[in-house]
Amino acid sequence: MTSSGKESYLALTSCMTRATTMDDLLGELAIQWTKITGADTCDILFRDLGDGLVLKASTHMPELNNRLKLGKGVGVTGHALLTGKPLFIAENAMQDARFAKYPAMDDIECQSVAVFPLFSGSGSSFGVLQIRCSVPWKFTPAERRTLQSLATATESIIRGFSRSYQAGTQTNRLGALSEVTKTISSSPYVEEILQLLVNLTAQQFDYRVCTVRLLDEQRRELVLRATQAPAKAYQRKRAIKLGESIAGKAIAENRPIIVRDVQVEEDYIGHDLAVEQGLRSMVCVPLTLQDRPVGVLSCYTSDVREFSQDEIKALETLAKQAAVSIEHAKLQVRNTLMQEMHHRVKNNLQQVASLLRLQMRHSGYKSLEEALNDTLSRILAIASVHDLLSREDLDHVGIRSIAETLVHHQQSSLILPDRHIEFQVRGQDVRLNMTQATQLALVLSELIQNAVEHGFEKTERGDIHITVEETEGEISVWVSNSGDRIPEGFDPTVASHLGLKIVDNLARALGGRFKIGDVLGWTVAEVKFSRASEE
Repeated sequence: MTSSGKESYLALTSCMTRATTMDDLLGELAIQWTKITGADTCDILFRDLGDGLVLKASTHMPELNNRLKLGKGVGVTGHALLTGKPLFIAENAMQDARFAKYPAMDDIECQSVAVFPLFSGSGSSFGVLQIRCSVPWKFTPAERRTLQSLATATESIIRGFSRSYQAGTQTNRLGALSEVTKTISSSPYVEEILQLLVNLTAQQFDYRVCTVRLLDEQRRELVLRATQAPAKAYQRKRAIKLGESIAGKAIAENRPIIVRDVQVEEDYIGHDLAVEQGLRSMVCVPLTLQDRPVGVLSCYTSDVREFSQDEIKALETLAKQAAVSIEHAKLQVRNTLMQEMHHRVKNNLQQVASLLRLQMRHSGYKSLEEALNDTLSRILAIASVHDLLSREDLDHVGIRSIAETLVHHQQSSLILPDRHIEFQVRGQDVRLNMTQATQLALVLSELIQNAVEHGFEKTERGDIHITVEETEGEISVWVSNSGDRIPEGFDPTVASHLGLKIVDNLARALGGRFKIGDVLGWTVAEVKFSRASEE
């Protein structure tokens, strides 16, 4: 021992004035123990799940703090934790049956070891403190009493700091919670709510990164919708299936999931990005509305640390408020859309009237039934967009969804019993606003109908492929069939097919172009246009 009892106690208590976090305090205490006792090293370990231990502070290998874990009863530290009694080994400590080297470490040589359990106010042990020396130490009865007294003082300092820290943190969290919920409740827009949520949560709770993923129930995926992370790579993170990753688990089990270190967690997706962005601990909190999952809020810290129960409860409260705000915003938007629906229906009825006038001027129909069937197909194409709009995201409809719906109608009404046609819809589900979606639905209806009627007039078996692609805002849609080949030099603008004339007019209305030709034995109709500016 190098210091008196009073000096030692003052040296330990002074650690509280220099520490701002629990990790800081434990590091300061470990250093003071080596100075007071003359020991070569000092380690402080806290009880982990399953009665194991995790290293919290070390004077000779601080890089393993919060990373190195020992199983239940492992080593002299595990033995002292389980027995609840101090352990003294005067010499040849490394030959003691209870001694265990730290995993993957070339341990320093030591002759003597002393380990002290640290107790909470309720009398249960929450960790241990260990000192080691490279020379034998007899540990006289007086020295043992002094060391035990210092251990008791150390556990009191840790408990006192923890209570003060938690009290201050709780006050801060309540203020942060009030600030965030008040702000997100005032916004009527979903995207603004999500961005406010991640920005304010990261700022108020001092997180390095916050993200929100919303649940796409149709695809069973969690799609990244907002993050305050500046890295472009993080903003482009892919959608994740419900059955994978930590966020999917939080949704599936409807409870917060904590990951101590995402850089080494096997189930975490994106280790490289986590290392690059300096992300360590994570908590995923599900966003639920009346026990129905809406999405998940993920919060990351820049260091490995615990999330207290108060902190998790605050995040759960925040997540529930966010879910309510999101749903309220969606209802407001839907209400606005309903007010606009009369206008849209009127426009679509005018479009039907225009198509009927075109048909009246067209003399190519053999019968009234044929003319009415064409009219019915065009009305159904418009109706399919309205049907999809009622089931999909607000006022946007996916092109693939339109194509799949139209294919279903055509298969059930157009194909003759002796024809065997296989349909395939491929490519991106590019989403369009109501106006463009309606126009494209009419285009696809005409092209599919044309492919069935004229492509398989003689050929009895074949394929029709519908392919969608978007490149830098330009959308391309192809309807290809492997049936009868079109004549050389075929020009849709002078051909007698009313359907192709309608397609050409609608392609122009979309601000695009239409062409049809023979490509490697397939008849390929192509429509290209740009996404509307408000998209």
